[in-house]
Amino acid sequence: MTGTIRIIGIDPGLRNCGWGVIDVAGNSLRFVASGTVKSDAKLDLASRLCQLHDGLAGIVHEQMPVEAAVENTFVNKDGAATLKLGQARGVCLLVPALAGLLVVEYAPNQVKKSVIGVGHGDKKQIQMMVGLLLPKAKFDSEHAADALAIAICHAHHRGAAALKKRLAKHLA
Repeated sequence: MTGTIRIIGIDPGLRNCGWGVIDVAGNSLRFVASGTVKSDAKLDLASRLCQLHDGLAGIVHEQMPVEAAVENTFVNKDGAATLKLGQARGVCLLVPALAGLLVVEYAPNQVKKSVIGVGHGDKKQIQMMVGLLLPKAKFDSEHAADALAIAICHAHHRGAAALKKRLAKHLA
C-alpha cells in the first residue's frame, strides 16, 4: 500500500490490555497484528504496570505504528478498580507518546458507532464487524478485538482528530 498509515489501537486494562495494529491507505484497511498484554495479578500494582509498559513498548517498537488510538475508560461503581484502570490507562497513553506517536482518545460509544453503526452494542457485534472490516483479522481475546475496533475508529476520524490536536497546540 502506498501512502500507508500504521495505527495501533489500545484497549486499556490492567489484567488484559488489548492491542491491534492496522494499515490504512485511503479508505482501505488491512489487518497487521493483534494481541493481549497480560499482567500477573499476584504481583504488586507497580510491577503489573511495569509489565504493561514493557509489553506495549515492545509491540510499539516491533510494529512501528505512527499513530495510536486509546479508548477512554468509563467510571464504574468500584472506586478502587476504577483507579487501577486509570493507572493502566496512563501507561497506555504514555507508551505511544514516549515513542513520538500522535495519541488520540475515543469514547467507547464513538468506537461502537464507528464500527457497528450505533453507540451501544455488545462484544459479539464488535467482533463480527471487526471480522467483516478486516477479513484476515485474528484476535486472541475480546480485548484484542476491541483494540482493532479502536484502531478502525481512529482510521475513520484521524483527519479531524489531528486537526483538533494541532489547533489545541496553536491556541495554547
